[in-house]
Amino acid sequence: MSRLILFNKPFGVLSQFTDRGTDGARATLSDYIDVPGVYPAGRLDRDSEGLLLLTDDGRLQARIADPRFKLAKTYLVQVEGEPGDDALAALRHGVMLNDGPTRPAEAERIADPGLWLRDPPVRFRKSVPDCWIRLTIREGRNRQVRRMTAAVGHPTLRLVREQIGAWTLSDLMPGEWREAQA
Repeated sequence: MSRLILFNKPFGVLSQFTDRGTDGARATLSDYIDVPGVYPAGRLDRDSEGLLLLTDDGRLQARIADPRFKLAKTYLVQVEGEPGDDALAALRHGVMLNDGPTRPAEAERIADPGLWLRDPPVRFRKSVPDCWIRLTIREGRNRQVRRMTAAVGHPTLRLVREQIGAWTLSDLMPGEWREAQA
């Protein structure tokens, strides 16, 4: 039977078990998960937070991570400024990035989701408003969500993945994990 782990990856943690950087001092998955034989199914950038799935099943890993399967990934995105209907419509239709157009996304403004405090906190500027959007994509290019929000004029300040397919963060706090049904 294959194993599937849901992990709430904290800000600043690499989505791998070892640090191949110059000093090897960055936090990795091995600082949180001591389960042999599991590997991340997909990635989250070091400066992104939230749901990361790990499994010991290569087929499941491919089904989760490979863009051919178009598995929905939903993000809570704190953006600079207050996107209007035009910006949200552009995200819904797909935006042009330097590596080509994105697939259409689901995008909506939401109230502050009341997440845990981030360490370090997001830079607050009194003169620049911010707001939250929920964005669901079905592909996974490098830093795609950040590039999409920037393309519509609203750079990402904080990025938290809350769902992959049917799997959700639920009540997991940063650094916590639990096993789930594959």
